[in-house]
Amino acid sequence: MKKIIALLALSSIISCKKSKEQVDLIVTNATIYTVNNNFSKAESFAVSNGKFVAVGNSEDILKKYSSDNTIDAKNSPIYPGLIDGHCHFYGLGLQQQKVDLVGTKSYDAVLKKLVKFQKEKNSEFITGRGWDQNDWEVKKFPTKAKLDSLFPTTPVAIRRVDGHAMLVNQKALDISGITIDSKVEGGEFIKENGALTGVLIDNAMDLVKVPEPSKREQIQALKDAEKINFSYGLTTVSDAGLDKPVIELIDSLQTAGALKMRIYAMVSATQQNLDYYTQKGIIKTNRLNVRSFKVYGDGALGSRGAALKKPYSDRDNHYGALIYPPERYREIAKQIAASDYQMNTHAIGDSANYLMLRTYHDVLKDQTDRRWRIEHAQIVDQKDFDLFDKVIPSIQPTHATSDMYWAGERVGEERIKGGYAFKKLLNVYGKVALGTDYPVERVSPFLTFYAAVARKDLENYPKDGFQMENALSREETLKGMTIWNAYANFEENEKGSIEVGKVADFVILNQDIMTVAIDKVPHTRVVDTYLNGQKVN
Repeated sequence: MKKIIALLALSSIISCKKSKEQVDLIVTNATIYTVNNNFSKAESFAVSNGKFVAVGNSEDILKKYSSDNTIDAKNSPIYPGLIDGHCHFYGLGLQQQKVDLVGTKSYDAVLKKLVKFQKEKNSEFITGRGWDQNDWEVKKFPTKAKLDSLFPTTPVAIRRVDGHAMLVNQKALDISGITIDSKVEGGEFIKENGALTGVLIDNAMDLVKVPEPSKREQIQALKDAEKINFSYGLTTVSDAGLDKPVIELIDSLQTAGALKMRIYAMVSATQQNLDYYTQKGIIKTNRLNVRSFKVYGDGALGSRGAALKKPYSDRDNHYGALIYPPERYREIAKQIAASDYQMNTHAIGDSANYLMLRTYHDVLKDQTDRRWRIEHAQIVDQKDFDLFDKVIPSIQPTHATSDMYWAGERVGEERIKGGYAFKKLLNVYGKVALGTDYPVERVSPFLTFYAAVARKDLENYPKDGFQMENALSREETLKGMTIWNAYANFEENEKGSIEVGKVADFVILNQDIMTVAIDKVPHTRVVDTYLNGQKVN
């Protein structure tokens, strides 16, 4: 009799297991922010074939599904895979092979890093990025004199943190054929006392003949960038400005399984690229989406290259500059408007923002759901905000907390009120795409979150926050880092939230950024990052 009862019990267990649907992964007992339309929370989900097949409470999920890979999250917070709406993924990877000058507090500190790098690497052409004269005691552009003394026979070219200015030595000028008589449209050669200082602005940098990285260096750069991004819970990145060879390299690595990161590629808007991709059409795979162009409207505020309607407040009769004449932007916009591609334009100054917004409205006319974007939208004239009604603001919160020390001096007390106006931009369009612009800023999305909500630096300055009327709520910020970024990339139906049918990209954190004290958010750590339901970090 006992044997019969045991057999019946075993049969019941086997029958129960057979009645459950076998899946690849089950997560239970979590605090899950689904970021669905209701912004509802859940505690469990099931994953099969790389997608969420069920989201709900643990009891219901475990009744219906079974898996050899079940995780008890022990109430850990889980969010959709984070998306960086504007960054330089490939550039970040390349930066790992160059001199890192971010955080240097003086020109002498820059020089020390260059000397140390050269002793270790013995490079034939020294390159680097990250210096920012606004962080120095003497807030003036450096000159090449000390570089010439230290490196008389080795060319040096180091970019400012924003990528819109470069300091080079005489050797770099000589091999590039740049002289006091050189001229360029959409850029500037800074001069003092009738001589070149070595500082080049915007298009002038293109004349410097920096060696191209080898294929091996390119592949290593992409893999290095992927590792860094996964460590911060990022599962999709929008790379703002890639050329055809790099896009094709990314595609080949992804196809071979050597690169897993999902990449939304903004193609650099050279005429050659415009012609090729508008004729070829959208390229879409499970990990790569090529359907937008990155256009440069103006330079950066920090290097006084941003195009303003009125002169800079700290430099007489200087307005910054557009990269191209206005008619060229109309030509580009018309070519893109005739295709299925999106136009994403870097615009920082109020003049550049106005010109591009008007160009968008005029060229698109009655076209709907084009989702064209303005990247940065840093300084906007108060009367121009309404022009964002059909244009996505793609903004980077940490720019506000990096620039707040000097931005007011650049544009004055009145214009700064339209600066870094995230809430006002959100109120006009209804969504904002949030990013970092790394390596201009740091990769961490938790610094993005903190800057958007608290609008302070890591030293708690200013105490009451910078222009807090333009702070975002935590819910708005999380949406801006997930579902709204997916929307800005035309991918909201496949990612950006934890919902049935979407790819199982999610991140587990060591603390809940939606409830923890805001000053603790920057110190958040990623426990695990999952892509397609598979752990990748």
